[in-house]
Amino acid sequence: MRRVSVRTKWLPGNDVRLLRGGGEFFPALCEAIGRAKHSVHIETYIYSHDASGECVVQALQAAARRGVQVRVALDGFGSASTADELVRLLGEAGGQCNVYRPERGGRYRFALSRQRLRRLHRKTAVIDETLAFVGGINILDDNTDPNHGHLEHPRFDFAVRVTGPVVAEVVHAQRRLWAKLEWARTRTRPASWAKAFGPMKRSATPKATGNMRAALITRDNLRNRQSIEQAYLDAMAKATHDIIIANAYFFPGHTFRKALRQAAARGVRVRLLLQGMVEYRLQHMASRSLYESLLKSGIEIYEYMPSILHAKVAVIDGHATVGSSNLDPFSLLLAREANVVVADKAFATQLRDELELAIKTGGKQMLAEEFGRLGWISRLGHRIAYTLLRIAVALSGKGNNY
Repeated sequence: MRRVSVRTKWLPGNDVRLLRGGGEFFPALCEAIGRAKHSVHIETYIYSHDASGECVVQALQAAARRGVQVRVALDGFGSASTADELVRLLGEAGGQCNVYRPERGGRYRFALSRQRLRRLHRKTAVIDETLAFVGGINILDDNTDPNHGHLEHPRFDFAVRVTGPVVAEVVHAQRRLWAKLEWARTRTRPASWAKAFGPMKRSATPKATGNMRAALITRDNLRNRQSIEQAYLDAMAKATHDIIIANAYFFPGHTFRKALRQAAARGVRVRLLLQGMVEYRLQHMASRSLYESLLKSGIEIYEYMPSILHAKVAVIDGHATVGSSNLDPFSLLLAREANVVVADKAFATQLRDELELAIKTGGKQMLAEEFGRLGWISRLGHRIAYTLLRIAVALSGKGNNY
């Protein structure tokens, strides 16, 4: 795959605050919605009718009833079972809800196509065009998992609360997608649909609120197909001290794995914190098929055992990223994603401390000699999982880096 240099649009004057899991994210989001005066715009992959979802929808309904413009975009696969109900609840209150690529019933439920795999996976929220939330947290309780049911310990995940000029970038990304959703829903002629999904009620460039440099990096299937992966590659190529990545679904291509090995070879400490409690067996086995070669290159791998690791974060020297993008073909090649990158030593240190604490208290270190002694049945299982995922990537038409 030919790589394209990505120019990160760094913006100074931001204030970025780390939110640890839903326990910090949902109260902050609902409070912000409660104070909204002009507009609320949310995008999410999963919306669940649980306690967290109820908190959010009640805040959205109250905002819409007091005249705030409320827009919610849901993914048609991730929120397939709840989308219709949210459309109804928001519509009754005067809000709007659009569904990205709604699932079709019947035999189409079993169809495997590139179009069906292109999902809205980003999780963003903007209030009054001055405050944004970006991260990996769905509208879903921390202690509930679709596969495991009740979780004894909360899901491990992060988001950021952002004010400052970078909020305008989130607003722009949301507007572009909303316009496409309105066109897909109404097929209204251009002369009228520009008015239907035009500017939000308030349009002002956010002023500087802090001293952090930050950037929004989005991935889509048109202009920004390689943006998030390339941002990782550029940062890893410049790393001199430390790379620590926590990622839920880890199955990057050859180029990414090579960059990790090269960093380790030049003396950079490279640590990966990955899932230990398995969500999807195939992806987990395919990820483990990569362990032996990475471990032999001097890369440290830890599996997080207390609960589901859902984070998509990294710290590379003095830079940090928090967002929705996994390091697998789904996120890097197909889905719409959004990450915030922060060039601030204090913020990077804070996130690094959180990840190191997770490694210390809940991480199980993977050892090269253990994987070297795996029996042929385990190796065959890993190889089959790796091959099946490669086939799935090839079916997407974008498998030449795997």
